Amino acid sequence: MFRLHFENQAYSKAEDFEVNPRDLPEYAQAAFSFCKSWLEGEKTFTQSTSGSTGTPKQIPISRDQMMASAQGTGSFFKTDPNSKLLCCLNSAYIAGKMMLVRAMVWNCEIHLVEPSSDPLSKVDEDFDFVAMVPLQVQASMEDQTSLPKLKSIPHLIIGGAPISAKLKVNLVENGIEAWQTFGMTETVSHIALAPIQADELIYQILPGVQFGQDQRGALWIQSQMSGPDPIQTNDLIEPRSETSFVWLGRADFVINSGGIKIHPEFLEAKIESHVQRFFSDSRFFIFGKKDEKLGEKVILLIESSTIDEKKAGELLTELKHQLGKYEVPRKISFIPSFQMTPSGKINRKKTISNL
Repeated sequence: MFRLHFENQAYSKAEDFEVNPRDLPEYAQAAFSFCKSWLEGEKTFTQSTSGSTGTPKQIPISRDQMMASAQGTGSFFKTDPNSKLLCCLNSAYIAGKMMLVRAMVWNCEIHLVEPSSDPLSKVDEDFDFVAMVPLQVQASMEDQTSLPKLKSIPHLIIGGAPISAKLKVNLVENGIEAWQTFGMTETVSHIALAPIQADELIYQILPGVQFGQDQRGALWIQSQMSGPDPIQTNDLIEPRSETSFVWLGRADFVINSGGIKIHPEFLEAKIESHVQRFFSDSRFFIFGKKDEKLGEKVILLIESSTIDEKKAGELLTELKHQLGKYEVPRKISFIPSFQMTPSGKINRKKTISNL
């Protein structure tokens, strides 16, 4: 039976969610409002896209799409009404909403907690299915009380952004079974999942999902969860089978340097450990800057309030021994802070425009 647990109370029927919004924190207001609408049979919901590659926009999402997504995930993980869920994501965004939908479609219990950096520190229950962003997983692994709870979750999915190389190693070394998600608001959460292992991430599509590539090699998706028409993405992939693929990066971020195509996200994963050696805990990304000779040149941008040219030079020397000729950054630039999207992702385009 569906029950939402919040601050030692349980809610299950539409009328249970008719509470004064002033009595609830903002994250709970969003969850209660959505549950009430769903339980009253609302057919269409309006959701904002993340804005990670452009201006956020409002799009309609149907009840049928959300149900198809929940059913696909349930079939993939073989969940049942005895499964216990934790919602530690903001329900104003699609990832948080879909945790609530899963509980209602799977007809099971879900506990709602504040979407903080270390949500497991606030709970004493054991959970069967949890969705987190990389920041939450990392914080949970660094907390000695949260780490055992993280290890006990049989179905942990991680989304919102690709996991870092450091987090990937930590998960594998700690024997934590987790899955990286692939999806977007338009596909109503994820349409594919990759088991996090020591080698490359290979995404397996959910039941009922079809995919292919356009002439650029960019992914298109056809599924009940994404609506009646195929969705064309800007995500470049490498198919591994009829039901799996490897993600290479965004087509709109590809750098053409001297006729060689470079995928920034792929390159970032290769250099992360080296960057962290010199600039620990600093965020960074790769982008292409116009160049008369090469067309575009590779630039490494590091988020830092101080400019350390000595360390930058040492890092470049190291990268020259690790990367191909055209992959090596021609310059390392610094910026005090990255621009972020409303959903907490790095807005690369806005950040670059501020240089």
